[in-house]
Amino acid sequence: MHLTLVHTRYQLLETIRIPIAVIGSAFFPAVSMLFFVVPFAGDDPVAATYATASMVTFAVMTSNLFQYGIGVSEDRAQPWDPYTRTLPAGAFPRFAGRVLAGLVMLILPIIPVVIIAAVGTEATITLGGLLAGLGSVVLISIPFTLMGLAIGYALPSKAALAVAQVLFFPLAFGGGLLSAPGSAPGFIEIIAPYLPTRGAVELMWAAVGDFDPNPVSLIALVGWIVVLAVLAVWAYRRDEGRRFS
Repeated sequence: MHLTLVHTRYQLLETIRIPIAVIGSAFFPAVSMLFFVVPFAGDDPVAATYATASMVTFAVMTSNLFQYGIGVSEDRAQPWDPYTRTLPAGAFPRFAGRVLAGLVMLILPIIPVVIIAAVGTEATITLGGLLAGLGSVVLISIPFTLMGLAIGYALPSKAALAVAQVLFFPLAFGGGLLSAPGSAPGFIEIIAPYLPTRGAVELMWAAVGDFDPNPVSLIALVGWIVVLAVLAVWAYRRDEGRRFS
């Protein structure tokens, strides 16, 4: 546990020392709030609350995709990463430290979304809803963490960057993150329940408001978690086999 915390601290310091990485993780969710939520749903308390939950989901997705997808692939190119795998403690402390650091870093892109919602919209939330929302943030980070890890361990840094950039907007739009519940275009409503972003955002909607998640979306989300976990383990073992066998 001590080694895990040491690696967590190292990962956090490494990220914070590059301010643009911190600013970049908060940029897209904050801009999306300003352009899509404040002018169109800001005056409606219910719509603004759901839209804020959608933007929090968007922030979780983008943060995990870029932090793990690009961060892991860049670390694999450095000599420090293979060296830590040869140490007696193994790779687990560094891996666990990366995951814990990722959970801490999730706070950074969420803060501006919440501030914009509080200042520029009529969104409201109860204390119970706030606590449920925080728990949902941890839960919905799982599939996107696994997705980022799969990308990071499977691809070199340039390819990982391209794949993360290609994935994040279609997942957001296709999952209905940029529209209110039930108001997305028809073809989006058809495909949305089968994307991980839809199950994730419906959990957030249920946490902050009176929304009943679609069972199909939740089943699909569990399926995505299983598939992405298998892909992440496969990518990790494939990378380990190539560089250490």
